[in-house]
Amino acid sequence: MFKNILLTVDLEHADTWIKALPLALETAKASRARLHVMTVVPEVAVPALMQAGPYDYETKLVPVAKTALDQFVREHVPSDIDTHQIVTYGGIYREILRVAAEIPADLIVMAAHRPQPGDFLIGSNAERVSRRAGCTVMLVR
Repeated sequence: MFKNILLTVDLEHADTWIKALPLALETAKASRARLHVMTVVPEVAVPALMQAGPYDYETKLVPVAKTALDQFVREHVPSDIDTHQIVTYGGIYREILRVAAEIPADLIVMAAHRPQPGDFLIGSNAERVSRRAGCTVMLVR
């Protein structure tokens, strides 16, 4: 049914994967699909930090995230599942959509939180991905 499944995780917050991971694993096994496990290092756009001078956040933070994602996969994904790890830097929903199109993903599995007041004005990452993705999106609460 699916060939490429993209699972998005925020390594700092287990609630972004604790329920989504089992569903992605089950679907990958049933479909014999490749599981792409992705985390995004968010771009830093804090004016106070940017005024402090040039600092290459991407160069500093992406290698740390790669190490953390590698450990996450070793601890949580069975070795019999074909797995590909992806770490990117940038806007979260934009990076998810870019990678999903690049793979190309048949399914995106990601957590969705209960809407917060700010989400009604600008939308959550999950909402933006589900609206704009060119494939099936499974939002897990």
